[in-house]
Amino acid sequence: MDNLKIEIRSPHLEGAEVSWFAPICNGDDRYLGERSMNHKSTFENTSQIVLTADKNGFRNILCPSSYQVGQDTLPFVSAVAPMTEQINLLAAIRCGEIHPPMLARTLATIDHILKGRFTINIISSPLPGEEMSSEDRYQRSREVIEILKQIWTQDDIDYKGKFYNLKLSSSPGKPYQNGGPLLYFGGYSPAAVDLCAEHCDVYLMWPETEGNLRKLMENMSAKAASYGRKIDFGLRVHVVVRETEEEARAYADSIVSKLEVEQGKEIRERALDAKSYGVSRQAEMREIAEDDGYIEPHMWTGIGRGRSGCGAALVGNPDQIVEKLNRYMDMGIRAFIFSGYPHKEECERFAKLVLPRLKTFSMPKVQGKVTSEEPMSPLGAGIRI
Repeated sequence: MDNLKIEIRSPHLEGAEVSWFAPICNGDDRYLGERSMNHKSTFENTSQIVLTADKNGFRNILCPSSYQVGQDTLPFVSAVAPMTEQINLLAAIRCGEIHPPMLARTLATIDHILKGRFTINIISSPLPGEEMSSEDRYQRSREVIEILKQIWTQDDIDYKGKFYNLKLSSSPGKPYQNGGPLLYFGGYSPAAVDLCAEHCDVYLMWPETEGNLRKLMENMSAKAASYGRKIDFGLRVHVVVRETEEEARAYADSIVSKLEVEQGKEIRERALDAKSYGVSRQAEMREIAEDDGYIEPHMWTGIGRGRSGCGAALVGNPDQIVEKLNRYMDMGIRAFIFSGYPHKEECERFAKLVLPRLKTFSMPKVQGKVTSEEPMSPLGAGIRI
């Protein structure tokens, strides 16, 4: 590992893609564990969060996927798409839910509605009620991606795999973007890392210590190099920013102040990926953190007591948050997906206190380009001004 280094596909770009999170799977509250009708996952509420992020200059927004709670991802994205003006939409796609050719047609429809402002987060979690090995789930995802890429780049689908055997025209699934939307991906198992290295564009990590993040990036860089590729890196993390550090820490503590232990456990375990390796790494972080929940300066793990998946938050004043983000960018991280409780109010606060101090862009395409005639920035094809 000592000889490994981090190689990214966009080394010439300064700054990052700064994104927000649309809580379409519930979980948008002032206090974790205390449900409020004001923050219920309705289209009215969550579409306002998307529009707030759009209005305030965020470059992308993650629309997640879950079976138990909230709204379905693709209908939500399709409905909100015409309401947006500048922001990209990052839709989570659980591979295996939709027959790949039909999935391609659905994605192409949304891509055309958005005129190319569409990105995809590949998910390999189990389908509801399904029991399948991790290796098989990632193999199914690999086949879905490979079929999508045939549809995006070839006249016909000619595919034979373990899960799919297809031979038909690809014309119904042609997207707005030549070569198809960018693929974002998160996963920690060897099968996950291998899939991302071979096929995806942005590797999303959950918060960990800077040393652990660097190791993940080095490992992914080495694996991508074995396929003759380079990957960009992203970080999905919560954030609590206030004018002073004392205010930020007090607000962070208040978020979980009404959370019962058993209630937090129920929230964490309801997700389909609750037993994944990535979730276990978040739990390990909480276990080795200090008594106040901080595992390193301004990285607070307490929020993971009341939610599944991403289980830590950046906490501090604007100077401290900007300094931390600059450290991440110096490591090679080029994409951030932030969230806060409640999401609309914290989106506005982050946009006021932090976002104007960050240089931002939309993640660039490497192969193919947006077919739109919109002006592109001089930084590279596919980056909107």
